[in-house]
Amino acid sequence: MIFYFSGTGNSKWVAEQLAKKTNDKARDMMSTNQDSLTKEEVIGIVFPIYAWSPPEPVIDFVKTLQASGKFTFGIGTCADEAGLAMEQLQKHFPLNSSYSIKMPNNYIIASNVESDEVIKGKIKKAEVQLDLIAEEIRSRKSVSRITKGKMATLKSSVIAFGFNKFGRTTKPFKVTDACVGCSQCATTCPAKTIEMIDGKPKWQENCYQCLKCIHTCPAQAIEYGKGTVGRKRYDLERYL
Repeated sequence: MIFYFSGTGNSKWVAEQLAKKTNDKARDMMSTNQDSLTKEEVIGIVFPIYAWSPPEPVIDFVKTLQASGKFTFGIGTCADEAGLAMEQLQKHFPLNSSYSIKMPNNYIIASNVESDEVIKGKIKKAEVQLDLIAEEIRSRKSVSRITKGKMATLKSSVIAFGFNKFGRTTKPFKVTDACVGCSQCATTCPAKTIEMIDGKPKWQENCYQCLKCIHTCPAQAIEYGKGTVGRKRYDLERYL
C-alpha cells in the first residue's frame, strides 16, 4: 500500500505512477482507513517536503502505522533539496528505503512557477527515477538516495521551525472579485480550514500551506497577500 499526501498533485502523481509499476495501490492518507494493512507486505509514504521537513499531517499519519514485518519506503518530492526531511520522518516511522524526487516548484508565495521547459524536464527525470525505484522496491532493496543539499541541518531545524511557527498563517489569504463562490477550495482543502460564508471562502487558523486552494481555483481568484498576484498557477495535468 502506498499512502500519499498531496496538495497540488506532485506527490499524488508519484504515488500513482509507482503503484502502477509495482502492482500496488495508492491512497490519499487524508481520506483512508488502515483496517486492511495486516495483509500488506509493503507500506510506502509519499509526500511533498515543506521547508525541508515533512508536513504535519504526514507525521501525524505515520505515527498510527504499524510497520513490523513489512518493507517500508518513503519518497519526498521537492523542488530541489530535501534537507533532513526523510531522517525526521524516520523518527516516527522506520524506513527500509528513502528517496527524494525533484518535481516542479509551485510555492508561488516565494517565487513564480518554473518555465514549461524546466517543468517538463523535471517530470521526465522523475519518470526515469520511478522506474528504478519500482525495481528496487520489487526486489526489497534497501536504498537511501536523497538530495539533502547544503546546510541541511539548519534548513530542517531553524528554517522549518520558523515556517511551521509563522509561515503557515492564513491571514494573507484573500479572494478577488473573480470569485464565483463555487466552494471547490472549501471542499478539497486537506486541512478543512476553509469555510464558505456568504458565498465566499474564509480561512480559519489551521493551514498546511499546501496551496491547493490557490492553484486549483477555477477562477484564479485566490491570492496570498501581494506575493502571488500576477504569478502563474501550477497545473500538473497540463504537462502529462
